[in-house]
Amino acid sequence: MTASARRLRTLRGSRVPAFLYGTAWKEERTDALTRMALDAGFSGIDTANQRKHYFEAAVGRAVQGFLSQTKVLRDELFLQSKFTHVRGQDQRLPYDPNAEPGEQVRQSFASSLEHLQTTHLDSYLLHGPSSGGRLTQMDWEVWRALEALADAGQTRFIGISNVSAAQLSELLNGARVRPAFVQNRCYARQAWDSEVRRLCAENDMLYQGFSLLTANRSELASPAFRQLEQRTGRSSAELTFRFASAVGMIPLTGTSSLPHMQLDLASLDFELTREDLRIIENVSSV
Repeated sequence: MTASARRLRTLRGSRVPAFLYGTAWKEERTDALTRMALDAGFSGIDTANQRKHYFEAAVGRAVQGFLSQTKVLRDELFLQSKFTHVRGQDQRLPYDPNAEPGEQVRQSFASSLEHLQTTHLDSYLLHGPSSGGRLTQMDWEVWRALEALADAGQTRFIGISNVSAAQLSELLNGARVRPAFVQNRCYARQAWDSEVRRLCAENDMLYQGFSLLTANRSELASPAFRQLEQRTGRSSAELTFRFASAVGMIPLTGTSSLPHMQLDLASLDFELTREDLRIIENVSSV
């Protein structure tokens, strides 16, 4: 497989980026860092209409500046945003908190299109269920609104984030339009979210893993991982992202360093042995 081929994945007949740049927690640096990521070679950008943790309008400025100053076309980029329930927002809401959930989705989506200066999104996620238990009536109303956006062609794909295996199974059983993406914080101590990844593999969904480095600091500092770094000559970040891709994930990185952006993307271009993958898969138990 060529290096360029490794940077794309196939999902339901469409090609999507194999690596995403995440724009959370960037604040006033969002515009500059998003543009840096695009210039470095990222074609997939992840954001959310949640001003508490994201600055979506700044993402849009960076994207439009990049498109206007290069020969890249909008359809060559993958823009993903999210609808966030009230409990995950601060006072800067992108919708009327008294509106019905479906109307909140429509208002938030329209706001995202305005922020990103685009006519459509490539992927739109429910940022997380409204509770830690079973899906609520509110969650289902939100999901029906996401399905309607997909039906209307306003977003190519829909999906869900911050979801348990039980919640995902429930969604799969009741959804008319099934999720295409599942985005979770991925812990090595939970077998790299193996249950959710299994459901994704069985149901034609792609798993997006975030906090792959920050959620696993102790594992990446373990003797087993350090030995693997020394033997391969690769950094912990390169090894983790290459492992993630090899087991079917689309990794996210939020680095603010240009050299790290370049190394992160290049992590898709080398191979790991089966033994290397086994070591990383089981690093929390070593």
